[in-house]
Amino acid sequence: MKIAYSWLKDYIKTDIAPEKIANILTQTGLEVGSIEKIEAIKGGLNGVVVGEVKECMPHPNSDHLNLTKVDVGSGDLLPIVCGAPNVATGQKVMVATVGTIFYDEDKEFVIKKAKLRGEPSEGMICSEAELGVGNDASGIMVLPQEAVIGTPAKEYFNLKDDYAIEIDLTPNRIDGASHIGVARDLAAFLKVHNEPTEYTKPSVADFHEATAMNPVKIVVDSSESCPRYAGISLDNITVKPSPDWLQNRLRTIGLTPINNVVDITNYVLFETGQPLHAFDRVQVGDTIQVKTLPEGTKFITLDGVERELNGEDLMICNSEKPMCIAGVFGGIESGVTDETTSIFLESAYFNPVQVRKTARRHALNTDASFRFERGVDPDITIYALKRATLLLQEITGATISSEIADYYPKKIKGATVTLALSQVERLTGVKIPKQKIIEILKALEITVTENRDDALLLEIPAYRVDVTREADVIEEILRIYGYDNIPVKSQVNSVLSYAKKPDTYQLKNTIGDYLSANGFNEIMNNSLTKSLYYQGIEEVVEGTEVLLKNPLSQDLDSMRRSLVFGGLESIAYNSNRKRSDLKFYEFGKTYHYFHDEDASHPVKNYSEFDKLAIFITGKTTEQSWNVTATVSDFYYLKAYTFNILEKLGINKESIVEEDFSNELYVEGLKLTIGKNIIGYLGQLKKQIVKVADVSQDVFYAEINWEVVLDLIKTHNIVFKPLAKYPEVRRDFALLLDEKITFKEVKKLIKQTERKLLKNIQLFDVYTGDKLPEGKKSYAVAVILQDENATLTDKQIDKVSQKLQRAFEKQLGASLR
Repeated sequence: MKIAYSWLKDYIKTDIAPEKIANILTQTGLEVGSIEKIEAIKGGLNGVVVGEVKECMPHPNSDHLNLTKVDVGSGDLLPIVCGAPNVATGQKVMVATVGTIFYDEDKEFVIKKAKLRGEPSEGMICSEAELGVGNDASGIMVLPQEAVIGTPAKEYFNLKDDYAIEIDLTPNRIDGASHIGVARDLAAFLKVHNEPTEYTKPSVADFHEATAMNPVKIVVDSSESCPRYAGISLDNITVKPSPDWLQNRLRTIGLTPINNVVDITNYVLFETGQPLHAFDRVQVGDTIQVKTLPEGTKFITLDGVERELNGEDLMICNSEKPMCIAGVFGGIESGVTDETTSIFLESAYFNPVQVRKTARRHALNTDASFRFERGVDPDITIYALKRATLLLQEITGATISSEIADYYPKKIKGATVTLALSQVERLTGVKIPKQKIIEILKALEITVTENRDDALLLEIPAYRVDVTREADVIEEILRIYGYDNIPVKSQVNSVLSYAKKPDTYQLKNTIGDYLSANGFNEIMNNSLTKSLYYQGIEEVVEGTEVLLKNPLSQDLDSMRRSLVFGGLESIAYNSNRKRSDLKFYEFGKTYHYFHDEDASHPVKNYSEFDKLAIFITGKTTEQSWNVTATVSDFYYLKAYTFNILEKLGINKESIVEEDFSNELYVEGLKLTIGKNIIGYLGQLKKQIVKVADVSQDVFYAEINWEVVLDLIKTHNIVFKPLAKYPEVRRDFALLLDEKITFKEVKKLIKQTERKLLKNIQLFDVYTGDKLPEGKKSYAVAVILQDENATLTDKQIDKVSQKLQRAFEKQLGASLR
């Protein structure tokens, strides 16, 4: 949620910088995610100054251009070629000097020295439209004669920069979802920390309701679904664009202005936190009914989508048909249009649970539903209605044509809490003076109804729906008192604990350190994902997807069954920001359920599995004067995967590699030890990476972390003394059929020589026109060693001859 700095200062008089305000708000629990500078006009018209046209004459080589000389206060007259028909000597004008930058959305236009039809031009005399201060583009903007030469345009037009403070609002702090709510917390903090200040709400003392000339009858079927519903009728409305100040404020917080009526309801929403809705009075008739409709009723919302209502959806209806989904979204027929001249303005309090279920059911997440489903202030309903009415009178010319109708059969009260002072000290770890506690509570509008020696009896305001217990009140005291004011003890106590081996946390840190040291970045993605990702790959992910019954959105409607798509989203995010050479790893859980088909009544067995995912894409090394850029490939991924397994204590010689391809991988390896599947690695298919908007090749490995841990449990590390005798290497250049793989060659060498063989390396592969058709050449190094004696030439020759015969007989190979 965004708060405009200048708007906030309407309610609390302070000159504190936006950065300091952000720090204070974060301390009080309204965490600020970012601060964005908002310029009234992009670029701030830097380089544009007031000038005076000293000379103006026709251009000798053009019938519509003029040669001017303009004084901008720099001491020299600037020659400027101007094509405006209204330019004349003696005018005060706005001049964009050389170097000024104008913006058209994301495009830049820089004023440079130039020659136009052979004459020099060192600037531009500007129109209203070019400056962005008006819409007139028919000629230059002529200023009053009292304008002072050399005055910057920013100063002349009194352009004020603003700041949008974005608050990452937590679900429990809906009281902070408005400018007044934020001002209230800020004022409380400043007051308690010796910067006395008050926050003030705009006065509605000028509101005077009319006698019931054009009343609307309100009928509410269930006070549980709608505890409070109020409204007022207004006539003589002129629907048109809002004034600049209102449009600018809405734009600052990321809203698009629509018309003055809708803009006012949005303005009051973000000012007070109370959602409002304006109905076209003609569509309302003489009765408003708040009720549910039969299951399956069709209703078209403002976005033009026809929706099928649930029997529990609360609706706002006239005497004949539904007009609005209560607290969520308006209907297409009852909204304000350019032809609207009278409205019925609604201000209400709806049951939060019912609104939340309806919003989720129809996948409608609006500013109104966001607040209603968390609990708005029931005591601000009428104030917000009056505030909007006064603005409508001022901006649209509206006249009030009814009394305020207010259905409120049972007042909603806040919680009452007994606060033991001893509990404050026990939970905070510091003795806060009683008077300071009372001061904080009053600043937060928590009423002390009884002051005892050892306790306080408190009445919580109704808008603080999250404060219901003693612990909640202590948290309120602490966040205003300041977490930074809680002293940190110099002594730290700890208890030694025994961890079973292998320690998964230690091993994760070990592998994480290894990967990070080799240029990988750790990522942590949401366990919630979109079920659409898994369409087409159901056969290659374990179990069946776990769908959420009440998803936040269609993009977060299921639990992930693989880490692959979260990583691809991270790759897409970075690639879109010109960072395409990436190496990521992630430790995370995957979620599945399995049907027990053998049971008389099949049940769903939910399971979680720990996985380690590795992603490599783009170049592995940057091009330099002495290094050629290297592109990542399958073997680069395989090397890291096997290094990880070896670092965990798994002998790579015990791993069986099986080639495979499926709906996820173009080609890859399945790694197993016995019946245990360690994991998979390979290149992802194009259609898989495209689902996440990735266009480059991605190599992916997913290791079954729990399987690896189980294997480690049974693995004993045995120390062997370093060999005393040297290794011997013999190279074989083999001419083979193209179909024979190195895997077959390696397997044959191991079968032929078991006793002295230590290692096998493939160090060269050659194919080309110098070889017979259908042939290729492998250069293989065989490492031999006897741990008890030095190998003799006779032993070495014997092994070499045995290997050569095996190559010839079983592979049809010959030595080159």
